[in-house]
Amino acid sequence: MSTELKNRFDFVYLFDIQDGNPNGDPDAGNMPRIDPETRQGIVTDVCLKRKVRNYVLVSKDIDNQLENGYDIFIREKAVLDKIVNHVWDDSEVKNAKKVDEQKKAAKKLLCSQFYDIRAFGAVIATSGKTDQVRGPIQLTFSRSIDPIEPVPHSITRMAVTKEDEKKERTMGRKSTVPYGLYVCHGFVSANLAHQTGFSEEDLQLFFEALKNMFDVDRSAARGLMSARKLIVFKHDSLLGAAPANQLFDLVHVQKRDETKVPRSFSDYEVTIDTEKLPKGVELIEEI
Repeated sequence: MSTELKNRFDFVYLFDIQDGNPNGDPDAGNMPRIDPETRQGIVTDVCLKRKVRNYVLVSKDIDNQLENGYDIFIREKAVLDKIVNHVWDDSEVKNAKKVDEQKKAAKKLLCSQFYDIRAFGAVIATSGKTDQVRGPIQLTFSRSIDPIEPVPHSITRMAVTKEDEKKERTMGRKSTVPYGLYVCHGFVSANLAHQTGFSEEDLQLFFEALKNMFDVDRSAARGLMSARKLIVFKHDSLLGAAPANQLFDLVHVQKRDETKVPRSFSDYEVTIDTEKLPKGVELIEEI
């Protein structure tokens, strides 16, 4: 039995990387994404959502049987046309008399079956069945606290692909960030949660994913990525008791030594100005 979400949430999420590429830019030779003016590192919301999706699949797969309601719509090699057509073939959708009623029934089924649609929403534009689901969870791009300097590395391939290849060795390149602490801001709308069926249990799974998703997504290219802080502001109402930016300003991240180049999380100090916490907002430190 799922519990209806009745509160608005805003959160600050801090994660770091050491000797890896957190989010390569295909338009720049897969170099770590960077703000060209400030040199701060950037990780897209899409990148983090992908990791959340992967964690949900792993955590809800019990003995090779995925728990009902926790399938993932946007997954590798998925054919969206087939998924949407299968939903529209459901008797509940077919029995609806009007097109608007069919769309509403199809949207309800998609939300009930797919966790990522319930959480993040989706644009459904397949086979003429165009629709949009607005998800309750929205994430900003993550931005590093300090400027980063991506380091390129030359690598050598010792094997060849075909027998007739003359070169025994070929050269390649990969780029890493020596260290970067990134901050992401997130928002959870209880109002939109009611529309998709996103529940309290779904929200706790999302927070669980943010805490643990890097441990099920290890890769040599990504180096050492770790979740460091998850600071949640829970409002006492559906619409909220304070603007999100006012809450985010309560969280301060500073270097302990301004003369030192940061190379670990211990080089930073994270503080929260709890005395200025607005009435009607509860502070929860998940990490």
